[in-house]
Amino acid sequence: MNENRKLHDLMNMKKLIVALVASTLALALNAGAQQDDQQQQEKKRERKKARAEQGQEQNASERPGQPPRTGRHAQTQQAPKASPRNPSGQHQPKKEGSPQTAEGKNGRRLQQEGQRTPTRPTAPEVGPTKATGQTQAAAESAPAVRKNPERKRTADAKKPDVATIKSKNANFHAQPKPDTVKSVTFVQNRTIVGAQNWQGPQYVAFRNYRPVMHDRGWYTGRYSRIVLIGGGYYFFNAGYWYPAWGYAPAQQYYAYDGPIYAGREAAPPDQVIANVQSSLQEMGYYTGEVDGLLGPLTREALNGYQADNDLTVTGAIDEPTLASLNLS
Repeated sequence: MNENRKLHDLMNMKKLIVALVASTLALALNAGAQQDDQQQQEKKRERKKARAEQGQEQNASERPGQPPRTGRHAQTQQAPKASPRNPSGQHQPKKEGSPQTAEGKNGRRLQQEGQRTPTRPTAPEVGPTKATGQTQAAAESAPAVRKNPERKRTADAKKPDVATIKSKNANFHAQPKPDTVKSVTFVQNRTIVGAQNWQGPQYVAFRNYRPVMHDRGWYTGRYSRIVLIGGGYYFFNAGYWYPAWGYAPAQQYYAYDGPIYAGREAAPPDQVIANVQSSLQEMGYYTGEVDGLLGPLTREALNGYQADNDLTVTGAIDEPTLASLNLS
């Protein structure tokens, strides 16, 4: 009987020990979990604090003179909203107040005028310096013409005798050909396409040219040399021939509306054109007939010759081109 009781007590003690051990383990596990949770919370607070400090540094980098922030934080910036003054919604730089400073339109105009100051006497303006009415866009430029080395080598091998050409065209007289070479249309104060990009005093006459309409008395009172060439009157001024628009309304056939450089000999415009056509024809640039008219085919030939010889591509008879052809 006593042995059974002892055995029963021993079993109860074992159960108590097991319960105590289990409780102890449970408490230890719970304490470990709480510690891990506290560590996780502490890490989250540290990451949050680090992000806040990084955001302050990025905001500081966006001050004037600093590069804009990039990455995820930059996406939170709101894009400018579209408005009547800014239909595209793109960022627009602030405009300076009036009057405009030297960085505005007036400053650029003064800078351009300073670059155009001639170093020697050149042809004066024929019309107003500022175009009004119907004008061609100032941003337009002459068509791009590529240099052709092979064409230049062939042309150099066929350079003509200038004396022979001048002698051949000494008594040349151009005739109008409205069916094949159309006359240009008069446009008051029109500018020459691309001339604003032709730098140097040799091109001042082209940059300043503005066609104007005047009567016979106006021209004869100002210019001593006026000639009828190929269906239209021209007047001579400071080395250049210009169309005399309005001199004789019934005779206003002009294949080209602009200055024609005549060189030191100051030959009539049709002879100057004929000499240029003959030279370009023998070198293979010009494929038309020598007609003394500065039409589209002649201007295309001039473009090719000027490009191959590193001249400003004007498609016109200017001083550098005439000198390059040894015709000035």
